[in-house]
Amino acid sequence: MPRQSHAALAEIRDVLLETYAANDAMNQLLLAHLDPRAWRAAPPGQRGGGRTIGAIFAHLHNCRRSWLRHSAPHLKCPAKLDPHRCTMKQASAAHRKSAKQCLLMLADALSTGPQRRVKKFTRDGYVQSWPAGATMFAYMFAHEAHHRGQVILLAHQLGSRLPVDAAYGIWHWEKLWKKTGLKTRPR
Repeated sequence: MPRQSHAALAEIRDVLLETYAANDAMNQLLLAHLDPRAWRAAPPGQRGGGRTIGAIFAHLHNCRRSWLRHSAPHLKCPAKLDPHRCTMKQASAAHRKSAKQCLLMLADALSTGPQRRVKKFTRDGYVQSWPAGATMFAYMFAHEAHHRGQVILLAHQLGSRLPVDAAYGIWHWEKLWKKTGLKTRPR
């Protein structure tokens, strides 16, 4: 397979970073339209088990913290969220902070410069590290997409179905790109 040009690799890196920026816009869209009564409601059919929607959003933020702590210790790690006590407002603010730091981590991980500091991706202290790069991005994005799906389903099961603009808004990437302040469109 022929080596790709520096410009082509730079474009791929930029698209991945733009996509991760839109990732948090998806989370913020759900948080903005979620019925507050569903935030702490117990999942149906669960007796003392299963995460609430609030706990799912705390989990997402706390996973980001773990990735930052293990893979980019030079970056400031935002405060942890308590899955049993955090509010929607606290989760939204925390997600903005952790998304910003993860974007910096990814930008470094996907760079090719000699000053690159993020060279491995460690999801947690007890699993094997991977080389930092596109697989790191894919894992981070897939993890959050999985839990977004859980939130949408759980809200529906709790009788607090998200408005169409929110539940399906996560698929309107052109709007998400604009909302994030990106000057390009998905490419």
